[in-house]
Amino acid sequence: MIFDDFTLARVLHIVSIVGWIGGVWFVTFVVMPSIARTASPADRLHAFHRIEQGFSVQAKFWVILAGASGFWMTWRADMWSRFAETSYWWMHAMLGLWLVFAAMLFIAEPLVLHRRMAESPSPERDFNLMVWVHRVLSVIALVTVLGAMAGAHGLM
Repeated sequence: MIFDDFTLARVLHIVSIVGWIGGVWFVTFVVMPSIARTASPADRLHAFHRIEQGFSVQAKFWVILAGASGFWMTWRADMWSRFAETSYWWMHAMLGLWLVFAAMLFIAEPLVLHRRMAESPSPERDFNLMVWVHRVLSVIALVTVLGAMAGAHGLM
């Protein structure tokens, strides 16, 4: 069987979402609670930063691949008009979620967050804030994935 370029882009898109959002869920609902159980409040931010460095390169790769494959499919199938229709809300949600994570991974983390984690005056508060932000983004990602899968398969 020969795949066309659109099919290949869709496969790469789904794989990138699994790696990206699956990683976010793992960090949010496995790593962070584990750190909260095993590290003292003052050490949690440092422990998270140490673990997160191992996932950062993977997250950046998955986010780039998701963006590139999503852009390719939108361009290739000329789906730009969907962004003007509210019935395709999940297209807006995918783009918005991607923009948030791209900004975090490529702008906020290297320019602000890494330094803040290393020099935090209140590491316990910053860790708790990160947990809250991760949980909110995880729920938004879940709704986005559900909407995108339902929309892509004609359920919306």
